[in-house]
Amino acid sequence: METTAPFGQLLREWRQRRRLSQLELALEAEVSTRHLSFIETGRARPSRGLLLHLGELLELPLRERNRWLLAAGFAPQFAETPLQSTPLQQAQEAVQRVLELHDPYPAVAVDRHWNLLMANTAAQRLLTGVAPELLQPQANVLRVSLHPQGLGPRIINLAEWRQHLLARLRRQVTMSGDAVLRSLLAELAAYPPLPHECAKLPHESPHPDVLMLFRLHSPLGELALFSTITVFGTPTDITLSELALEAFYPADAQTAERLRQLAQATMPPS
Repeated sequence: METTAPFGQLLREWRQRRRLSQLELALEAEVSTRHLSFIETGRARPSRGLLLHLGELLELPLRERNRWLLAAGFAPQFAETPLQSTPLQQAQEAVQRVLELHDPYPAVAVDRHWNLLMANTAAQRLLTGVAPELLQPQANVLRVSLHPQGLGPRIINLAEWRQHLLARLRRQVTMSGDAVLRSLLAELAAYPPLPHECAKLPHESPHPDVLMLFRLHSPLGELALFSTITVFGTPTDITLSELALEAFYPADAQTAERLRQLAQATMPPS
């Protein structure tokens, strides 16, 4: 874990990233602006309690809160436990259960860099035709979505979906300052547009002002999907705090039926 930057510098960077003045943050933290200024310039040292309070107010990831603690001379507070380890067994089983219950609709679990951790059978079915090298551990779901050898050629509204994913990733980079996400954004933004991105869509999304749809070619016809993202509500472990479940739902009856048919077509005979 990198701790080269002084704590005051880290605090100032995150305060500015959240677009807060010293006065605004001081009022939220119930400390004087003078004291906060002294902490940022290194003339005062925060208590452990104040440091964690500031991290909570700035909505810092748990990983970054540990970095703050180390930079200020304290021991880190939050553990980072492998998802497959015994302490997280119940959480892992819960995630797996949620994914399985979502079938025949696709759902995946990803880490903070959008690397694939788990996927249900329905999600795996939709990856048919993706270049094998893109699916090697750890497969990145954003890369798989937009790569010319990934799902890109099968995404009907690729231009719209590309814009949506890149905008979401830009927001994450801005909010987190994560160098890996920044590198991923640069890679994805450099992908060339595919020929069908310029084609006029046969029809508009049924609720364009309400839902961003993911429209995908399948062997049984077009699938129109929307997604939700779920995170653990009160994690105290870094791994759990960085895990997210993205579940896709049919946007119309035809998609729901086609997903059921795809599931039945791939079921082993009884």
